[in-house]
Amino acid sequence: MQLPICGFDAKNAILCPQCESRLDSGKITRSDVDASIKLAQLGKTNTQIDKFTLTKCQKLDDDYLLYLSKDDINAIRQSRTLYRLIQDSFTGKIWLVETQTTYKKFIEDLFFPTKIISINSVWVPGGIQKTRVIISGRWTNRFPININKVINIVKLVQNLDIEIEFEESRKQK
Repeated sequence: MQLPICGFDAKNAILCPQCESRLDSGKITRSDVDASIKLAQLGKTNTQIDKFTLTKCQKLDDDYLLYLSKDDINAIRQSRTLYRLIQDSFTGKIWLVETQTTYKKFIEDLFFPTKIISINSVWVPGGIQKTRVIISGRWTNRFPININKVINIVKLVQNLDIEIEFEESRKQK
């Protein structure tokens, strides 16, 4: 398992002087430490989690953004029990995003499993750039993703203003 902190520290839930100094200097965050410890604890009993690569974790309000490798994200998405196991160890909702990615892939990761038709940058009056995300289908009360949370996460992490539209509502205009 590759984590932002030492594997020994993560498994024993205590930081060595080197990791402590990285935390104090801001190279890693408290969220990185907490997520590393939680995943290491789960990795003790689950060999699939023990192979994960967590590069960082961001805590936004009550939610956690876990930056994992593409293979790790695919493994979690293919196993509902694995997702629930990880989700249950965190107090808020977890969002899985790829470590090294473009802003478009970042947005797609947040909307998974919803199909995104297009992500385009548009200029609005006043010289402001907005990113328009068009989602397949139509909005219902049962839509599985909190759109306001996604808008907030993209604004805080990627510094992008996004607008969400649904394909069916565009056809009616």
